[in-house]
Amino acid sequence: MDDDLRFKLLKKNLNYVYARVPHYRKAFKEAGITPDDIGGMKDLPKVPFLYKDDLRKYYPTGILAVEKREVVRYHASSGTTGKPTVVSYTQSDIRTWAQMVADCLRLVGINEGDIIQNSYGYGLFTGGLGLHYGAELLGASVVPTSGGNTQRQVQIMKDFGVQVLCCTPSYALYLAEVVERNGIDPHELPLKIGVFGAEPWSDSMRRIIEESLDIKAYDIYGMSELGGPGVGMECPNQDGLHVWDDKFIVEIIDPKTGEVLPEGEKGELVFTSLWKEASPVIRFRTGDITYLYEEGCECGSTDQRIGRLLGRTDDMLIIRGVNVFPSQIEHVLSKIKGVSGHYQIYVDRKGSLDEMEIFVEMTKDLFNDSMREILELKGQIEADMYAILNIKVKVTIVEPGKIPRSEGKAQRIVDKRVI
Repeated sequence: MDDDLRFKLLKKNLNYVYARVPHYRKAFKEAGITPDDIGGMKDLPKVPFLYKDDLRKYYPTGILAVEKREVVRYHASSGTTGKPTVVSYTQSDIRTWAQMVADCLRLVGINEGDIIQNSYGYGLFTGGLGLHYGAELLGASVVPTSGGNTQRQVQIMKDFGVQVLCCTPSYALYLAEVVERNGIDPHELPLKIGVFGAEPWSDSMRRIIEESLDIKAYDIYGMSELGGPGVGMECPNQDGLHVWDDKFIVEIIDPKTGEVLPEGEKGELVFTSLWKEASPVIRFRTGDITYLYEEGCECGSTDQRIGRLLGRTDDMLIIRGVNVFPSQIEHVLSKIKGVSGHYQIYVDRKGSLDEMEIFVEMTKDLFNDSMREILELKGQIEADMYAILNIKVKVTIVEPGKIPRSEGKAQRIVDKRVI
């Protein structure tokens, strides 16, 4: 989209929130600015950030820019601490959101008449209903399985001739296990595309899922505070996520200083919405770590493009002064033969020192091997972890099926420290 048009949309939204939302008006005044002080895109950093804690202050209705009678739906974040953040939608918001999701699905070759199994959770979580409405607007047939009852989900996938699977990547991995356990050949299933999001996942995990289910797996990005899934989507090149220029402005900032970083540098993802009526977000700090691409995509799209998530500022573990992301650990494990895609990270404090232990599930093939080979695997993982993380990590190898399976977002980290 033309930069002048994007700035007009931005200015319209700044005036909108300043006039309608007391929180923004107060934040602007404390920063010593008004919308009139924003004369171009270069002035956006003058606008104060919006934080999750700001949204939690207004629980249960959230930050509203419309009258309550104009709200047709509420969703809430799946946050694990404190009060959830509540997001409101007008009828126009619902229509725009559905169109964004439909555009995401269309981008990867999903078409009218395709059968989509939607295994994202329905309810206050935005994933289920967001994908559902977008798929229906596209003209696809939706099987609303939601999460859970995995055995039945596999049966439905086979009986209904499902072509597209939508769920978290960790649940897709679990579904692949159950498919194998049931003696189903994935090559004989009509399944061809997976749309996975709601949690960070690596390219290594993508390869495992693609091989296990014989599909192309695509990353979709969204967040409750931004409206839900459909904010960004990979194209068939699987090289970064396209974010719709006419719906959002994207910035990457230094998480510590708040300074805007140039394209290509890793930092925290910040979004400004250009479309939301009920719950507009201006310079919302997502906590997600990624980067902005400097060059355009080979697919020809000129929309903003962000790298796949590298982790979160609040998922980052600091072990003896070293920053550790779960994605780094997953990357190491994915390259080692005899390791399944399931693991858990335990962090504890012994005296004044932090210690990290990784429980790694072996494959069925390795389970039948000798203890010597299992000990060799343990030693290899510990050595590879040290090479990447530069800290010593204790590794415990467990038998197949020992790590708890997830029917939603995987709980990768168990932090037992009292801080």
